[in-house]
Amino acid sequence: MINVRRSAERGHANHGWLDTYHTFSFADYHDPAHMGFRALRVINEDRVAAGQGFGTHPHRDMEIITYLLEGELEHRDSMGNGSVIRPGEVQRMSAGTGVTHSEHNPSSTTATHLLQIWIRPAALGIAPSYEQRSFLLDQGHPQLRVLASGDGRDQSVTVHQDVRLYAARLAAGTAVAHRFANGRHGWLQVARGRIDANGHLLAAGDGAALSDERRLTVAVQEAAEVLLFDLA
Repeated sequence: MINVRRSAERGHANHGWLDTYHTFSFADYHDPAHMGFRALRVINEDRVAAGQGFGTHPHRDMEIITYLLEGELEHRDSMGNGSVIRPGEVQRMSAGTGVTHSEHNPSSTTATHLLQIWIRPAALGIAPSYEQRSFLLDQGHPQLRVLASGDGRDQSVTVHQDVRLYAARLAAGTAVAHRFANGRHGWLQVARGRIDANGHLLAAGDGAALSDERRLTVAVQEAAEVLLFDLA
C-alpha cells in the first residue's frame, strides 16, 4: 500500500527570513491525520535567507538530521560543536537529556535550502551527541546510499532508532530498487526532480508512505534527488 503526500498539501509558513514546508504537523501547523509516520516525526523543507537563521533554542529526546540541498548552514551547540554543513554532508544531533543549538546561513548573498528531519529515539534520556559526515552520492551509477542507521553501517551516522535513511542523486532514465524485509515500512521523499515510484508519479516536495510493499522501484523521469526511510 502506498499513500502519497503531495507537496501542495503540506503545511506552509513564510516568515520572511524562513520559507518552510511541513510534511507532518509542526509548530503552528497541526493536522491530526499527519502527525508523523512510524518513528519519523518531522520532515521540514526550509529555505533560509542569506545572513539569517535559527537562534539558540533547546531540544530533548529527539534524533535530528540535517540534509543540505543548496548553500551552507553554520551549526553551534551546547556540547561545544561548531561546524558548517554543505551539500553532500549529513549532520546528526541526538538531543537526549537536553541540548541547545543555533543554525545560521553564513552567506551574505545566497539562500540555504535544506531538509530538517526528526526521528523519535528508541529510548529517552540518552546522553546528547553529535556527528557530521560527507557522502558521495554521484558515483557514476544509480544507487541508494545509506546515510543514517541504528548500527552505523557503511560509515553512516548513527541514530538511536531502528531506522535506515538512504539517499540518491539520479539521472533521468535511470532506476533504483529497494527491498523491504518482512514487517518493515518506508517513507520516500522527493527533494528534486520527477520519478515513478511503483506506478505513482511523484515530483519535488512529494512524499509517500509505504506499507506491505516488499519492493520499491524508483524510475527517474527528470533528474532527481530522493530520500528513503526504512522503518520498523
